[in-house]
Amino acid sequence: METVRLTTAQALIKFLNQQYVHIDGDEFPFVEGIFNIFGHGNVLGFGQALEQDPGHLKIIQGKNEQGMAHAAIAYSKQMLRKKIYAVTTSSGPGSANLVTAAGTALANNIPVLLLPADTYATRQPDPVLQQVEQEHSIAITTNDALKPLSRYWDRITRPEQLMSSLIRAFEVMTDPAKAGPATVCISQDVEGEAFDYDVKFFEKRVHYIDRKLPTERELNGATELIKASKKPLIVVGGGVKYSEARESLIEFSERYNIPLVETQAGKSAVESSFINNLGGLGITGTQAANKAALQADLIIGVGTRFTDFATASKTLFNFETTKFLNINVSRMQAYKLDAFPVVADARTTFEALIPMLEGYTSEFGDLITELKEEWLIERDRLSKVTFNRENFDPEIKNHFSQEKLNEYADALNTELAQTTALLAINDTIEPDSIIICAAGSLPGDLQRLWHSEVPNTYHLEYGYSCMGYEVSGTLGLKLADPTKEVYTIVGDGSFLMLHSEFITAIQYNKKINVLLFDNSGYGCINNLQMDSGNGSFNCEFRTDDNQIMNIDYAKVAEGYGAKAYRANTVEELKTALEDAKNQDRSTLIEMKVLPKTMTDGYDGSWWNLGFPEVSNQEGVQKTFELKQQKLKNAKQY
Repeated sequence: METVRLTTAQALIKFLNQQYVHIDGDEFPFVEGIFNIFGHGNVLGFGQALEQDPGHLKIIQGKNEQGMAHAAIAYSKQMLRKKIYAVTTSSGPGSANLVTAAGTALANNIPVLLLPADTYATRQPDPVLQQVEQEHSIAITTNDALKPLSRYWDRITRPEQLMSSLIRAFEVMTDPAKAGPATVCISQDVEGEAFDYDVKFFEKRVHYIDRKLPTERELNGATELIKASKKPLIVVGGGVKYSEARESLIEFSERYNIPLVETQAGKSAVESSFINNLGGLGITGTQAANKAALQADLIIGVGTRFTDFATASKTLFNFETTKFLNINVSRMQAYKLDAFPVVADARTTFEALIPMLEGYTSEFGDLITELKEEWLIERDRLSKVTFNRENFDPEIKNHFSQEKLNEYADALNTELAQTTALLAINDTIEPDSIIICAAGSLPGDLQRLWHSEVPNTYHLEYGYSCMGYEVSGTLGLKLADPTKEVYTIVGDGSFLMLHSEFITAIQYNKKINVLLFDNSGYGCINNLQMDSGNGSFNCEFRTDDNQIMNIDYAKVAEGYGAKAYRANTVEELKTALEDAKNQDRSTLIEMKVLPKTMTDGYDGSWWNLGFPEVSNQEGVQKTFELKQQKLKNAKQY
């Protein structure tokens, strides 16, 4: 057996360079590069190995472990899970900062390779710097926190363990049904230890990602269900994107007059202008999509997890009369809502079903067009919301008194409504631009209002709704598609939580555009608070003397080296957007927007939350009573 003597870290980097995927006849490297923040736990191992011979790997220095991992996740998601970045961190706080990112990747089924350093395998210097200690076990380290948030997890305490561990990690990351974060923790002393590795371990390794075909039984069962239905409805999930099933789904929908509705992950799998696309479904759904769902007698879920937001906490469908058909590569997801499961690739399933349904057509008829046109009128209304200092404007949520709304208008020097600004952006940026968002009220507005006219240009992380993903994730989008303009749509609350990789984007001249909606607070949660009968408590950004905070985010961006704009009117916003297109450096457009000017719920948009059963507030009591009524019709499994 021919061997080569390498350190564990050198062997890992050499192995990463030789991993390829094969999809639909195309073959290419799976690992594009590696994000790093070096500390004492990985600089002498990984740092030395990367300095000596990185191979084709692109090396990017991050600014925060969570931020750079979010950038890696966004990259993989935008690349439809065909390529990844690895992420290396030091031990202790560095690896702990990966926990939130690992949860984000797991919830969204996104492959990413996490390589946190670990404490000493020999245990001789213990406790080393940044090592935690537990009385009941010396084997526990910070990295154990990553176990429940990883699809695959391992700890390397001997150099030769690396071989079997990496093969398992890549098997998991390249399996469409199991895709998620793989965490390989490497003891910091072992990183530098040498071993005589079999050279065959470093030969080109191809991971074949084959399309799982539906069985004859599954196809016959699906055909029977569809033909027996009068008003079937397709729920488009993120799996439609990963399957690249757009063309077959459009043909299926058109031929049999079956409307489409979208989850956050599925939006832009099919462009918004497609005649049968009724938009977002559920709590943050459109009036059109939810009305169709309330009438449907068969729900065809495609590549979706059926989260509470998509199902309105399992109250959106008539479970007495509605049946479910789920198409998903994951057997676990295919069984959701007690559906008939088709455990197969979406594209191949639609291709097989199309000829089997000849002669069938749904009874939706012209209703699809009518629902869509009705919603477009509402969307147009929301594009023109205005603020009135004298009387409540009916388009503005009236939880706040007129006096309080005026206070915000004066403090922020704005009368700009959030929906008006958002639709002005949609009308101004190039159609092939990619947008990203993750948390707050903006995802709801985007799912309802944003028109995606080019496939795969809408990137929402709503599986985990992770505040702080937005700006860092935009760097991942730019790495995935450097020819496109990329925009993060982010609230001030999320921006303050994490925007570390904005600096990394500037450092590496990867132009990103930050569109910052500043309403001086956690507006989404404030809405939830007040919608439920409570007052406004601790969600607004106010000083000790109760003054609304007015932070100059444009000045912050300028300090980083970005081109910054301030836009508090539609005209200023459109001018800034046009100028930002011509910049060759990253930009930030700060918009002061009035609170309570986001979209509200439509038919079927109820959300089951932990409403207090006991309260002295009448509004809270009514909210709890409504919950009890809703749960009578909700599915319990």
